[in-house]
Amino acid sequence: MGVGHFGLLADEWASSWSDRPALIVDDRQWTYAELAVAARAMAAALDGAGVRRGERVPLIDTGGVLAFATVLGATRLGAAAAPMNPRLTVDELRVLAELAGATKVAVAGDAYRHNVDGTVLGIEILSTGAEHQETVAGDEAVVLFTSGTTGLPKPVPVPSSTLLLRLASYVTSSAHQVRLMCVPIHHVGGLIGGLVCLANGHTLVVQPRFDAGEWLRIVEKHRVALTFLVPTMLARILDHPDFATADLSSLQVVTYGAAPMTDELIARATEAMPHVGFVNTFGQTETLGGITLSMPDDAKHPVRRTSVGKLLPGTQVRVVQPDTGADVAPGDVGELYVLSSQNVVDGWLRTGDLVRIDEDDYVYPAGRLADTINRGGEKFGPIEVETVLRQHPQVRDVAVAGVPDPELNERVGALVVADGVTAEDLKVWCTGRIATYKKPERIMFATEIPLTDLGKVDRKAVIRQIQGA
Repeated sequence: MGVGHFGLLADEWASSWSDRPALIVDDRQWTYAELAVAARAMAAALDGAGVRRGERVPLIDTGGVLAFATVLGATRLGAAAAPMNPRLTVDELRVLAELAGATKVAVAGDAYRHNVDGTVLGIEILSTGAEHQETVAGDEAVVLFTSGTTGLPKPVPVPSSTLLLRLASYVTSSAHQVRLMCVPIHHVGGLIGGLVCLANGHTLVVQPRFDAGEWLRIVEKHRVALTFLVPTMLARILDHPDFATADLSSLQVVTYGAAPMTDELIARATEAMPHVGFVNTFGQTETLGGITLSMPDDAKHPVRRTSVGKLLPGTQVRVVQPDTGADVAPGDVGELYVLSSQNVVDGWLRTGDLVRIDEDDYVYPAGRLADTINRGGEKFGPIEVETVLRQHPQVRDVAVAGVPDPELNERVGALVVADGVTAEDLKVWCTGRIATYKKPERIMFATEIPLTDLGKVDRKAVIRQIQGA
């Protein structure tokens, strides 16, 4: 990948793999040549609508040719697409656009155009025949947003130079593969994974919105070799009635991340699909995805399967006391600081992730600093309590959070999916297994745990349910 201008990537890919399928969506395919034409058409439409260098363009759609054409086409003008969750309301999208300083010119899929203020460009412009030939280099390739599960989402501008280096580090000479993208393009895992696939000349099958039964059909029909999953997705695939009869023989690697993987689930997955290599990755938007990687053998190791692997080469980290910034003792839990060429910010990045690193350099997540429960000055992570509750034979799922309390600041609350067990039973279960101050005091039962679009626990929603809101 020798291009020094992000806006020319689609042209470079087309020159190498012109007639090869680049994207497949709803069983319809676009070749690399057609993707390049679509990117130039989008650039022409944005230019005609008044978009100029340095501006940010809201993109409201699921993954597909419109989304990738917008990401690639906007950079031909020196502008940057800002992918947003298409399921947000018009007011929520307006807030994101204001936070990002985005233009009033937006690109939206047909199903989401009614939620967009201002000028809206859609799929029909990709077939007009208009093409934008001249390119202007811009500083930003794309603008992503943090998840906002503990506050307002934060726009994260991704420098073009950083993203180009990130993609170049993943370019290999491997044989052509079919890969499946089933996480949203507005998430760093979806966008980076999709671009890495295209930069290698592979074929990217896009599942616009995850459904376990459809996922099984896609893998079987298109002979998918590699995909990225969130643990929630993996659980639903294993639970689906069609799993036992689906032909998944083409599947070679499943990478997973974005949310904690339970020990029980990864053990179940490796047993159910012994021919598949399960590879964990760990990172965030500001690191442009993964900074760690596990190996398939780690997923079968009784201890290491709960880790997220080891640090990627060139990544420096510190594990520190959140309150003082002092390094913790080896093996202790602390907040992770990261220094890497793939960071989109200068200097050390304070991640807000709590981790420990063992003597063999395996990284073990211990939750988010923002999720830390502060009960009367005693601070601990919800994962500690969740781990104990999950060990109860009747508990199928659980989420723990600090519930606001005027006396102790927070009390330990648990939202539990279980059969044939009472709140008192669970409190007794925790006795002797965790410290008394960590035992859940408010337990509510539910049919499912509220999740974000990416399958992460929505702790704000958990707290509302525990409070009975």
